[in-house]
Amino acid sequence: MNVSPIVESEFASTVMAVPPLARNADLSLDVEANRKLIQHMEAGGVRTLLYGGNANLYHVAPSEYRDLLDMLSSLTAAGTRVIPAIGPDFGKMQDQARMLAQTQYRTAMVLPLSGFTTPVGVEAGLKRIVDIAGMPLTLYIKSEDYLDVDTLASLVEGGTLSAVKYAIVRDDPANDPYLKRLLQSVNPARVISGMGERPALVHVRDFGMASWTTGSGCIAPKAVMALLRAAKAGGMDEAQRLYDAFMPLETLRDEISLIRVLHDAVTFSGVADMGAHLPLLSESPAARHAEIAAAAKTLLAFDSTVPATA
Repeated sequence: MNVSPIVESEFASTVMAVPPLARNADLSLDVEANRKLIQHMEAGGVRTLLYGGNANLYHVAPSEYRDLLDMLSSLTAAGTRVIPAIGPDFGKMQDQARMLAQTQYRTAMVLPLSGFTTPVGVEAGLKRIVDIAGMPLTLYIKSEDYLDVDTLASLVEGGTLSAVKYAIVRDDPANDPYLKRLLQSVNPARVISGMGERPALVHVRDFGMASWTTGSGCIAPKAVMALLRAAKAGGMDEAQRLYDAFMPLETLRDEISLIRVLHDAVTFSGVADMGAHLPLLSESPAARHAEIAAAAKTLLAFDSTVPATA
């Protein structure tokens, strides 16, 4: 695991994979299946792994959290940055921050919480967690009500936040006044698009954001890294060709469940068996399994045609 200090330029150097987490039938962590998926992503050139919503860290027991941290750090290569999620509630964040303080991790992402928050309370809470963990945080923002732009910018400038994962869904991602204000106040090199491939080209090419988070790219890491390079180089035709390959699986994730479909798709692709879903989630509908499997296998086959780049 990469334990070097975070530098601003690294956010633009790789797509940020957001993998599912493999579990055994008894819900314990499946070390070997997680190893297979991590090695597949690393072999495709992905160098940042964010374990958050797709890994269902919302429901991870605090008593398991340190084992999870130790497993991920032991399974990843020296050049791979791992960002574990914490929260979403303040109490859970405090306990997890104390564990993080005893490790070599350099940042953690705060899971978003709906309701029971105020912008002033969020600001105060994040600063307290940074003091406990001894590291800056990555903030996952899904609502304009969570934090105003001025407060966000202040937290980045003051070192409380190292990065922002932006995931406010718009009907038209190109029409986003809040995002425009955010990028006028926060260096775009520290802002990552947080909604997969669908808005990624608009966010990277038109708004200048550093990169994006990917779920489907866990299956197709070479293709998603090629898409990042094409987007930054202005290769419109090549970017569109690569982008289109992700849309069938991304559409199923949008229609059914982002988390559940990805978990099952990785298994169906043959990359690694993700095993049981951690409650309070469950597998995707059995009637849709054939569609998910077909999309996952097609995407993996497409990835095999993309040259690997060191």
